[in-house]
Amino acid sequence: MTVSNTIDSAPPPAPEEAGGTSPFTVRFWGVRGSIASPGPTTIRYGGNTACIEVRCGGAHIVFDCGTGIRPLGESLARGGGPVDIDLLLTHSHLDHICGLPFFAPAFDPGSRLRLWAGHLPPERPFRTVLSDMMTAPLFPVPVEIFRADCQFRDFQAGQTLEPAPGVVVRTCALNHPDGATGYRVEHGGHSLCVLTDTEHPAVGRDPVILDLLRGADLMVYDSTYTDAEYPARVGWGHSTWQECLRLAEAADVGRAVIFHHDPARTDDELDAIAAEAEAMRPGSLVAREGMELSL
Repeated sequence: MTVSNTIDSAPPPAPEEAGGTSPFTVRFWGVRGSIASPGPTTIRYGGNTACIEVRCGGAHIVFDCGTGIRPLGESLARGGGPVDIDLLLTHSHLDHICGLPFFAPAFDPGSRLRLWAGHLPPERPFRTVLSDMMTAPLFPVPVEIFRADCQFRDFQAGQTLEPAPGVVVRTCALNHPDGATGYRVEHGGHSLCVLTDTEHPAVGRDPVILDLLRGADLMVYDSTYTDAEYPARVGWGHSTWQECLRLAEAADVGRAVIFHHDPARTDDELDAIAAEAEAMRPGSLVAREGMELSL
C-alpha cells in the first residue's frame, strides 16, 4: 500500500493510463466530524467534514457528502466531461450531507449520480430527507434544481451492493443516533472498510463489525475522541482512536486510518495522536485532506 500526502487537485489516472491495470485508490476530501472547522489550527489536516473518494475497477465511489465534497466537485469539473458516481451515505446527519447542494456534478445534465442510503426507515427515504433540507427557509432552492440524472437507492443495512461489475460492497448497521451504515468495498483481491459514525460496545467488540472488518487491507474508522475523553460522551454515537487500533488488531486489518476528527482537535493535537498511534500499532495513519492511499 502506498501513501501520498499531496494536495494536488488533479483526479487519479484512469485504469487505461496505468498500463491496463485497475487501481484501487482512496482519497480524503473531508476528515472532520460534527461541523466544519476552518482556521489557523486546522490547516494541515483540514477542516472539511466527511468525504472520501474511492476508485476501483469501473466504480467511482464517494462516501458521504460533507463540506469536503465541494472541492471534490470542483476538481471533477476541471477534469471536464460528465461523471458517473455512486454516493454511499453512512447516514444523513447534517455534517455528512450538507455539501451535496454544492457538488458541481449534480448540476451537470450529462452526469449520473446514484445516492445510496441504508439507515432510513421506508417511510422516510433519503430523497425526502434531502428535500426537507433544501426547503425554505433553510435553503433557497429545492432539490429539483439538480440537472444530473440522480437516482435515489435506499436499501437496508446488511444488504450487499454491486456498483460495478467485479466491485462488491458489503454493508452493516452501526451504533449511532438515527442509524448509520458501515461499508466494505472489495475488488481485485483488496478491501476497504469505512465505519463512521459508530460507538463501540461498553464491553468487547461488536461481532457484526468484526465480521465486516476481518482481514481488510484498510479500515477508516470513527475516532472522534480519545479514551480519556470518551466516558463523558457515552451515548453520543462515536468512538476513540485507541479503539480504532484495538479493533484493527482484533480483526487482523492491514492498516487503520483515524478519521472523523473532533472539530476542536488542532493540528498539533493530531500530530501527537499520530505519534502515539504509530507507537501503538505501526503503520496507522491519521486522515488529512489530500491524503491518497493506493491498495
